[in-house]
Amino acid sequence: MFKFLALLLLSVCASVQAQTVLHDDLPLLYLEQAPADSRDRPLVIFLHGYGSNEEDLFGLKDGLPADYTYLSVRAPQTVEEGSYQWFHKQGEGAYDGVTAELADSAKLIDQFVGQAIAKYHTRADRVFLVGFSQGAIMSYELGLRHPQAVRGIAALSGKILPVLRSQLKSGAGLERLAIFIAHGTADMRLPYSDGSEADSLLRGLGLAPQFHAYPGIGHTISDTELQDLNRWLLSLNP
Repeated sequence: MFKFLALLLLSVCASVQAQTVLHDDLPLLYLEQAPADSRDRPLVIFLHGYGSNEEDLFGLKDGLPADYTYLSVRAPQTVEEGSYQWFHKQGEGAYDGVTAELADSAKLIDQFVGQAIAKYHTRADRVFLVGFSQGAIMSYELGLRHPQAVRGIAALSGKILPVLRSQLKSGAGLERLAIFIAHGTADMRLPYSDGSEADSLLRGLGLAPQFHAYPGIGHTISDTELQDLNRWLLSLNP
């Protein structure tokens, strides 16, 4: 009887430990997977897309370097229960965002990054933003406006919005920013041209983004894309 109770208790404890904990000690709610010693380890921060949540991209960590710290963040605006966004879409034409909301969310992400660096005892030159769709847009917003805040950004199925595009100029520390761009050629939500135009724009500013096109892939993340992202992250942490 006592042996049975002990086994049952161990089983319950293991189940509790396996549950994903939503943390609230930083400016945005987030999920965490961190090594026992995160000091000076690379820190990857996932930014989800429109209408999703912090759980959406968190599983990507299983295909990325095992000894990194991974945080997956919830966007600040509620669409409905379990569904969030970084900003409202503006207008009916090409995808654009409300400027003030973009600035507010970028500020929150910047604050989150700074406090996460302190919490996990790492450095800005070891921080990577990995964003999908709206999250990719926000990765551009923070990384290209404040390149000193992170080492690199990965924009998966995203775009550089018009306001940011019109304000970009070479220099200002942009040359130190590592950039990974990935886009499916069959993306019907944010077309493939959004990715290729971002690549061309950044190259025109003297940057050297790593651009990957995925034939026949829509608005999603393929296994091949995840493998390419893994190699990119490893290449920046030899």
